[in-house]
Amino acid sequence: MKTISIRLEDTIYEELSEMLNAMGQTKQTFYESFTRTALRERRIPFIISAPEKAKSTNERDKLAAFARLENSRKLFSDSEKK
Repeated sequence: MKTISIRLEDTIYEELSEMLNAMGQTKQTFYESFTRTALRERRIPFIISAPEKAKSTNERDKLAAFARLENSRKLFSDSEKK
């Protein structure tokens, strides 16, 4: 059997301890079940994602200008068909 060491912020450690105690689990059973699930499913057993990158003001301005230009083009095109 191997031993691992994990560093956690104090507040996270305490919150995890409280949650696991309420579930009747230990940190060891938590990490073992996490690891077994990851190995069985061959993936991390929860979704990891990054927040969508906020568009810069300049990019939003360009998109707004393009939308106005496209609307003008459509209006002009529609008036030419009549």
